[in-house]
Amino acid sequence: MANPEDLYDVAVRFWPTELTEREAKSSIIPHLLETQDRFISLLDVADSSPDAWKKALEASKSLTANLFLKHLMVLSDVGGELLQRLRPELRRVFPDSTMTFGWKGTTHRYTLKSALTTKRLTNTILAVDGPGLAKAHALTDLMEDVAMLVLHGGACTDAGMPEPIIEKCLIGGLMGQRRELATFVKQRYIFVSRITQGARTNTLGQLAQDYVTENLESALDGWTFTRNGNIPGISQNAGLTDISFDVVARSPNGRHFAIEVSFQVTTNSVVERKAGQAKSRAEALHAAGHRIAYVIDGAGNFQRQAALRTICKFSDCTVTMRKDQLEVLAQFLRDSDGPVESRKRSRRG
Repeated sequence: MANPEDLYDVAVRFWPTELTEREAKSSIIPHLLETQDRFISLLDVADSSPDAWKKALEASKSLTANLFLKHLMVLSDVGGELLQRLRPELRRVFPDSTMTFGWKGTTHRYTLKSALTTKRLTNTILAVDGPGLAKAHALTDLMEDVAMLVLHGGACTDAGMPEPIIEKCLIGGLMGQRRELATFVKQRYIFVSRITQGARTNTLGQLAQDYVTENLESALDGWTFTRNGNIPGISQNAGLTDISFDVVARSPNGRHFAIEVSFQVTTNSVVERKAGQAKSRAEALHAAGHRIAYVIDGAGNFQRQAALRTICKFSDCTVTMRKDQLEVLAQFLRDSDGPVESRKRSRRG
């Protein structure tokens, strides 16, 4: 049986380069921060009309249409999910597809081209999700509609405009005012960056589970792996709630294995929670002829010695995130496989 000292000697302890590189690719915030000055400059020169940003964008060699739109959506906190939800209301507000708004003391009108008729208004359709932003996309009618709404929706004079648009979509009023625009953008990105620090940790935790799953899938032909999965018959609250495990492995013989993954560079309560559940989960799984394994790593987790000892005590196999350790886990799964029914009979015998 492993103990915390054994694990520490074979642990990675800090996020592997492979995972941090994956996370960097999946996060757009660093790229937005890198290009915020170019975004500010574009809106600063676009001061001749409410839609002068289009010509400035066409002339830009450093900002693509979808990246420009992503800046607007992040800064205003208006994403595809909110737009999709508000779309029925927008159809009522603009029955003739025309948005009327004030800009620099003058009334302007903009005719929406696609936003009111498209079936889906999502980040993916707008090419502002992760995969979409990995490529340069030219400005579409839908992108233009959303950009104008986000820039000038807060100054709209049409009755019935949804409150989130009125409150959030005010950036257009700063066009041509570099100092005020720069202050707003930089302060907003400080706020967004702080929020995404917690999101980054969560993302890395999910990537750690993916990393474990991928390594096991490559080592075990014919096995299936389910993230945040359940095992038939394993429940809590008097059978009312199925227990969810980080990863559930199912062998070709129909045997199930629960795999819990925790990688914490800074200490927190996740490993304590897993330790508190370890005994009851092991008992429930063993009674049904299944097994449970833990992948524990990260400098923060090794500061919780009591919790690690509890986990090791009630784990059938405990390893770290190192590749050779994941090979040990794969071998444990192979060695422990076999028809569940025959194993139950052998215990009765």
